[in-house]
Amino acid sequence: MDWSALFFLNSILFGVGLAMDAFSVSLANGLRSPDMSRGKTVQIAGTFCLFQILMPLAGWICVHTIATMFRAAQKYIPWIALILLVIIGGNMIREGLQHRDEDRAAPAVGLSALLLQGVATSIDALSVGFTIADYDFVFALVESLIIGIVTFAICMGGLHLGKRFGTILSGKASILGGLILIGIGLEILLKSLLS
Repeated sequence: MDWSALFFLNSILFGVGLAMDAFSVSLANGLRSPDMSRGKTVQIAGTFCLFQILMPLAGWICVHTIATMFRAAQKYIPWIALILLVIIGGNMIREGLQHRDEDRAAPAVGLSALLLQGVATSIDALSVGFTIADYDFVFALVESLIIGIVTFAICMGGLHLGKRFGTILSGKASILGGLILIGIGLEILLKSLLS
């Protein structure tokens, strides 16, 4: 392995592909809380970034240590993501229905929900550890960092876009955000079942 342009291009493309679920969840979070502070947007994008860095590394470590145990559990990953996103999305829909008569936005996502979102949207990145198993640790780390940086940028875009449309949609934004999260969970599961 060498530090070629192809290595960096592949890493960026991995980042874009893996960040799509996090982008959609960021969009939903922005829709839910259009008055979210700049610090909160950085916290949300940073959480997704961190999970997108850690998950490929965890997959790489699994390949090099406990690969057979991980492969047995891999078929459950889409189901775990679906369950987490349905719980989070269901709560957003419930909050949106409870506050539908009010004209104010829901509060920004809390830390526990944010961590669940981070796991749910990055759990598929564990499998990237298998694709980079022949890399040494430094290359695996650099690839994971690039994936994380790309994810951060894409999620910031999703949050800002969601905030802009969240202001327009007002009380319906939380319901829409919840439906988006449930849709992402179903998409992850269907993609897994069809492949």
